[in-house]
Amino acid sequence: MPVVSQTTLAPPRRRGLPYVGRTLSYVRDPLQMMRSQYDGWGPVSDIDFVGKRWTVLLGPDACEVALRNADKAFASGDGWGYLVGPFFDRGLMLLDFEEHHRHRRIMQSAFTRDRIEGYTAALQPAVAAGVAAWQPGASFLAYPALKELTLDLATEVFMGGADLATPDELDRVNQAFIDCVQSATAMVRANVPGTRWGRAIRGRRLLEEFFGRHLATKRAAPGDDLFSVLCHLETEDGERFSDEDVVNHMIFLLMAAHDTSTITVSTVMQQLGQHPEWQERCRAEALALSEHPTLAELDGLVAIDQVMKESLRLVPPVPVLARRTVKETEVLGHSIPAGRLVAVMVHLSHHMAELWDEPERFDPERFSDDRREDKVHRYAWEPFGGGVHKCIGMFFAGAEVKTILVHLLRQFTWTVEPSYRAPMSYTSLPFPKDGQPVHLTRRPTPQEPS
Repeated sequence: MPVVSQTTLAPPRRRGLPYVGRTLSYVRDPLQMMRSQYDGWGPVSDIDFVGKRWTVLLGPDACEVALRNADKAFASGDGWGYLVGPFFDRGLMLLDFEEHHRHRRIMQSAFTRDRIEGYTAALQPAVAAGVAAWQPGASFLAYPALKELTLDLATEVFMGGADLATPDELDRVNQAFIDCVQSATAMVRANVPGTRWGRAIRGRRLLEEFFGRHLATKRAAPGDDLFSVLCHLETEDGERFSDEDVVNHMIFLLMAAHDTSTITVSTVMQQLGQHPEWQERCRAEALALSEHPTLAELDGLVAIDQVMKESLRLVPPVPVLARRTVKETEVLGHSIPAGRLVAVMVHLSHHMAELWDEPERFDPERFSDDRREDKVHRYAWEPFGGGVHKCIGMFFAGAEVKTILVHLLRQFTWTVEPSYRAPMSYTSLPFPKDGQPVHLTRRPTPQEPS
């Protein structure tokens, strides 16, 4: 049993509309909602959210307790299971404790340094060609173009190439992922036609059919893509993934790979468009690399790495992590009962003046060696989560984002109005509702006059 002090208190509860609670406040402006909750109710409090009572953890100290999970009281699968469980069921993020450890041990072989070097090499020509096909203009919509690009890359690197599916089928697969992700804040959580939950149920069926249909081919004729790798991974003890495991992990990994990378590059494009001095610094780095940069070259980037980290701070792709307590536990003097849904709101930590100098200002040099503001607290900057559930693909994600940025900087320049603020939707993972327009101009090739 966990040790819970006799002096602990129940978290204060902020009441709102029945059932709805703070859902609409979060969807409208999650950062403002988190600040209001933290300022008025402290780092540990209760709210009603999407039909259930949740304990909210705000600030790095409270978030650390759940992410470190020293007494194994917080389950990830049971938390995410309420939000998106039926649609990403049995993905790595939705497994816990010994089962999670076993699956992660097998999957770790798919994300070794050698594997990531291979994935990065496969990315280079695909990114270069994909970016070259963009048609620049005064109001180029960056977000949908990036989303199409990252799905194409996932098809190439994760699934083994476009031969696996027609463009129309890939469009349906992409829409299925969108429908599944957007189920998280659905108020009607039943298979009702026309609702987000109902669309997500049909999306999950489509994804299961898609990956299940290609599974036998990957088992029989493996390649270097992630789908093939998952089909053939085996530990020294002979542990392997079942067919069902492979399908579940592919559905989750593809969602995680292309949605999070898309919003990260989208945020970077906005910031570089509004800060031309940083765009030029990054372009100078990009132009100094080989035609198809290796993973080692990408690791050596300084300005691009700082810009990426600062963009992840400003707009974390996953602003809230879901958990559920499997036993009574204590967080900063507050007793959390067993069975309580818990929202680990890491987004607020990225914007706290106690942790960051002028936190709303774009300042990539806060990640420079002589400042390292992210080191002021171990959980000040956690865009990839923390603890045993920290993103297994974070190093591949960094390589993919940097690869896209390198090719963008080589082929284009762009500007964004200084006053522009992306109208973000938080009905699911964050994305700009207006498509994020930029003024995109193709750079002259070395053979063309400037």
